[in-house]
Amino acid sequence: DALIAAWSHDAEFMKEQPGYISTQLHKGISGSATFLNYAVWASVASFRDAFTNPEFQARIARYPDSATVSPHLFKKMTVAGLCVD
Repeated sequence: DALIAAWSHDAEFMKEQPGYISTQLHKGISGSATFLNYAVWASVASFRDAFTNPEFQARIARYPDSATVSPHLFKKMTVAGLCVD
């Protein structure tokens, strides 16, 4: 519950930032304690500006001590006949 509360607080901040498009939180099934936040941004620069914002950095302290965060940035790929860009 503490993780969901902290994530919700952050998501409210992020959705007000320039370049934010959307976010979706996923949780592992069958008792998994793994969560994945999939966020879409207009650009890497927009994400970095929001993530390094001092207000957002102060919010990170609200996460439970047991939470491990490992941000990754990905580029959408095109695979002929399967995935569109």
